[in-house]
Amino acid sequence: ENAAAFFRNSYSTPVMLCVCHLFLWLSTETLMDSTTATAELGWTVYPWEEVSGYDENMNTIRTYQVCNVFDTNQNNWVRTKYIRRRGAQRIHVEMKFSVRDCSSIPNVPGSCKETFNLYYYESDSDSATRTSPPWMENPWIKVDTIAADESFSQVDLGGRVMKINTEVRSFGPVSRNGFYLAFQDYGGCMSLIAVRVFYRKCPRIITNGALFQETLSGAESTSLVAARGVCIPNAEEVDVPIKLYCNGDGEWMVPIGRCMCKAGNEPVENGTVCRGICCVVVPRLVRSLFGSKTAFNSCAL
Repeated sequence: ENAAAFFRNSYSTPVMLCVCHLFLWLSTETLMDSTTATAELGWTVYPWEEVSGYDENMNTIRTYQVCNVFDTNQNNWVRTKYIRRRGAQRIHVEMKFSVRDCSSIPNVPGSCKETFNLYYYESDSDSATRTSPPWMENPWIKVDTIAADESFSQVDLGGRVMKINTEVRSFGPVSRNGFYLAFQDYGGCMSLIAVRVFYRKCPRIITNGALFQETLSGAESTSLVAARGVCIPNAEEVDVPIKLYCNGDGEWMVPIGRCMCKAGNEPVENGTVCRGICCVVVPRLVRSLFGSKTAFNSCAL
């Protein structure tokens, strides 16, 4: 029996962090989100089934499901459309899915599975057909075997208990213009409810008296990408050239060096602006009392 389950749309929101006294926003860029589809997704199936449903907010969603648990030697694939990487070197995939508990299916053979495989295939153009690349590992590159933390039974469905699993995996480095994702079922009863593909980046920020432009995270989860800062107006570098490092989670870290306001300026607006110091304009009569050699300077605002 096919399993139908629906989930509440989840939208990523920025999270304020404080790392090394820097206020940072986790930043991601979505490359593909199946929940935004208003019509059929049109992914290539071999031979999953695309079905429509509603989430708990009554928003229409498109899902893929398969349930051939009574037949042995299953090899069922579904492939996304071509996804352009837009300069990203490491790709993240968020999957929402439900899996039927094999033990809850009467007379099911021992070949029933509660896992599936995630693959990717790089290409410089949208050149895939229904048979190419072939449905097998190599040329497809396996990312991981995905297991459900929770599975459902017929009783759960009857009681409308939704057990939706969310898993995130990443892969890289990627270097071609784009890629496809594929999901392989080999004997389960499951529904692929949502897929979001994204990459991480460190956002544009002003800190330590310098401006750092938006920087994409590196090819590995442990990568640190160096970014040079540019001193804000009326500031200058001191000590060593100013740098920040963008880590694999899209967070700025390891600040090196700093920019300080030039003489006659002071930092304002949390150190994001160097503004001229306002001096008191002393009348000529008062200046004469202190002598003509005393310096009285006005400042530029």
